[in-house]
Amino acid sequence: MTEKALLDRIDAYAQVIREHRPLTPNEVKELDAYFRIGTTYTSNALEGNSLTLSETKVLLEDGITIGGKPIRDCYEATGHARAYDYMLEIARGGPLQFREEDILRLHALFYGGIDPDHAGRYREDQVFITGTEYIPPTADEVPGLMAELVEDLNQRKNDTHPVLLAAYAHRRLVDIHPFQDGNGRTARLLMNLILVNKGYCVVSIPPVLRHDYITALQQAQRSRNPSDAAFFQLICQCELEAQKDYCRMFRIKLPEQSRNNPTR
Repeated sequence: MTEKALLDRIDAYAQVIREHRPLTPNEVKELDAYFRIGTTYTSNALEGNSLTLSETKVLLEDGITIGGKPIRDCYEATGHARAYDYMLEIARGGPLQFREEDILRLHALFYGGIDPDHAGRYREDQVFITGTEYIPPTADEVPGLMAELVEDLNQRKNDTHPVLLAAYAHRRLVDIHPFQDGNGRTARLLMNLILVNKGYCVVSIPPVLRHDYITALQQAQRSRNPSDAAFFQLICQCELEAQKDYCRMFRIKLPEQSRNNPTR
């Protein structure tokens, strides 16, 4: 499916979803908890965290640590959940306005229990990404590049389709790699901040797509003929799946189904 076709379908689903809103306060609470657990699990699993979905649920809902699992994995889950809550707070706080301090805060909440000295602070050393030829900018370049990114996103926010803007913000943050660790998770939180603010569904990238996800990022970062196409399409497909999941939970008939139903 082409990018335009994907976006057209995403927007058709989004319209159907909007027609079934607003949700009740209890429904919002249940939905937030559902995506909070699912997104925490998938985002951490992409980075090698060993907690399963059910273990993540027990940890976040009951506060029970999992025997035999690294304590870091537990800190990553609880930290991501705190950052996720902050992401929702910003996303629902009014018109979208990108700020460096919000990105730093997302990282600080996620990473604070793991490495307080580096949480919410730009890196001071060169970092390398294993398995790729791409070399992130030097530490000295990071503050300027992050300021440019925020300005760039604020200029694009009203003229770029929200799903493409979210994918672009994600990819650019990973390119800059501003933190010592936790860049991918911070990028995915930033992506979802945009999607929620613009009325779309929270995107989770399942671990089964890890290879496709990494390969798409590598294509966007290669020195010769870089292309965002595969990465943007992957994010669009994940948004579409999130919308289908949302409609499944609320028993909302999707446009394809309604066209074939003469009683609709």
